Amino acid sequence: MTEKNDPVMNDQTPPAETPADATAADQQQTPVQPADAMARIAELEAEIAQLKDRWLRSEAEMQNLRARTKREVEDARAYAVQKFARDVVEAADNLRRGLEALPAQQEGEAELLAKLRGGFEGVERAFLSILERNGVARHDAAGKPFDPELHQAMAQQPPPEGVAAGTVIQAWTPAWTLNGRLLKPAMVVVAGEGVSETA
Repeated sequence: MTEKNDPVMNDQTPPAETPADATAADQQQTPVQPADAMARIAELEAEIAQLKDRWLRSEAEMQNLRARTKREVEDARAYAVQKFARDVVEAADNLRRGLEALPAQQEGEAELLAKLRGGFEGVERAFLSILERNGVARHDAAGKPFDPELHQAMAQQPPPEGVAAGTVIQAWTPAWTLNGRLLKPAMVVVAGEGVSETA
């Protein structure tokens, strides 16, 4: 009896490729095109530039916010007593009016009057010194050029001999400032150019 020879499988025979294997092999062998890589790099660089721009803007905004907050805190600290200071300078003006209401100093005047005047002047000096230590300053206006930042013109008069127009010739009250900011303007009479005597 003859034996039928079956074909012998050789381990070295490569297995048949499936369509999925062929696609994977094609993808591995397809090289990345330089144009695609350059486009991707440009896209990433543009994204980085955009993010950097956003970061810089946000940093600038934060710095502005910090500076503004610091300025507001300093202003609040410096001007928190503004209303109180305005009331206090009213008292200082009244003290000055009281001193000016006293009769002018004369030789041989009553000792009581001289002591009274000296006492009031001492109180005024101490009061003004306390105000100055706390940032409140008095600015006498008489004889100075009119300054709309500090003075409020209540009237105009012809300039006296030798006085330039625009000069304060009389100050009814002084100007007061708190740390450089106007608290109360000076009420003044200004020498006006071309103002007649009857004006």
